[in-house]
Amino acid sequence: MAKISVVINTLNEEKKLPRTLASVRDFSKDIVVVDMMSTDKTRELAKSFGARVFKHKKINYVEPARNFAIEKAKNEWVLILDPDEEVKPELKNFFKKEIKTPKGDYYRIPRKNIIFGKWMKYSGWWPDFNIRFFRKGNVSWGNKIHSIPITTGVGIDLPIDGKFAIKHMHYSSLEEYITRMNRYTTVQVRDLVKSGKEFSWIDLIVKPTAEFLRRYFAEKGYKDGLHGLALSLLQSASELVLYLKLWQKQGFYKKKMSVEEVSGIFKNCYKDFVWWIFESKLKEEKNIFRKLWLKIKRKYLPL
Repeated sequence: MAKISVVINTLNEEKKLPRTLASVRDFSKDIVVVDMMSTDKTRELAKSFGARVFKHKKINYVEPARNFAIEKAKNEWVLILDPDEEVKPELKNFFKKEIKTPKGDYYRIPRKNIIFGKWMKYSGWWPDFNIRFFRKGNVSWGNKIHSIPITTGVGIDLPIDGKFAIKHMHYSSLEEYITRMNRYTTVQVRDLVKSGKEFSWIDLIVKPTAEFLRRYFAEKGYKDGLHGLALSLLQSASELVLYLKLWQKQGFYKKKMSVEEVSGIFKNCYKDFVWWIFESKLKEEKNIFRKLWLKIKRKYLPL
């Protein structure tokens, strides 16, 4: 009978890791923890749960270390988890049954992102499919941050259902969000420089605005209440920081802009903002007469 290995990459995760390990202790006899030179008790804690622990050089994001960790797995099937994730009994039972007569070679699993204490069901955070369960040899990761893994064979999507989801205890505080944002944007700006991206002051306005509009309106972040608004603004701020870091990389060069130039860009963004406000109202409105009135109002609204 095929068996399953669980693979986890870590860096100073002694507070979060116990929940992850506890959720898979009865699921796999081969738990692999690849630690990136933690300075806390992560490695000792992992060993106390019976995990096989390996070291990897410290890096600012996990993707380059994934393949190294997968190589250490003993079994045919691999479940990848982050140290702030856990699996529930329904998902574990599904995996155990599936590998008896597998329909796929890799599986995309939804994730329940718990951010600031709330399961985010909109704002682009759900169903947040990730390829995390696969036959060893059918999935590998590239070296870019947040890259989609390279796959071979047949892929299967699990149902968009909370009971089949990985529970992701994501950002628990603003400090954690800001720390990761700083780390991630530093990596992302290196990729922008490598791709030949030139800094434009217009991006400081357009990119954050587009990110907010996508998260809050297109991804219906408004349905997540205050959490949706806060996270849409934080994601927007991340875009601002990213392009400011690109400006920094290119020497903080000086450029004069007129008030007319800047206000022109803001005016275009405002048009997009108003369009999305009406679009969201139209999607939520059930009364056909109010819908018609909103369409007419949007069409003739002076901007």
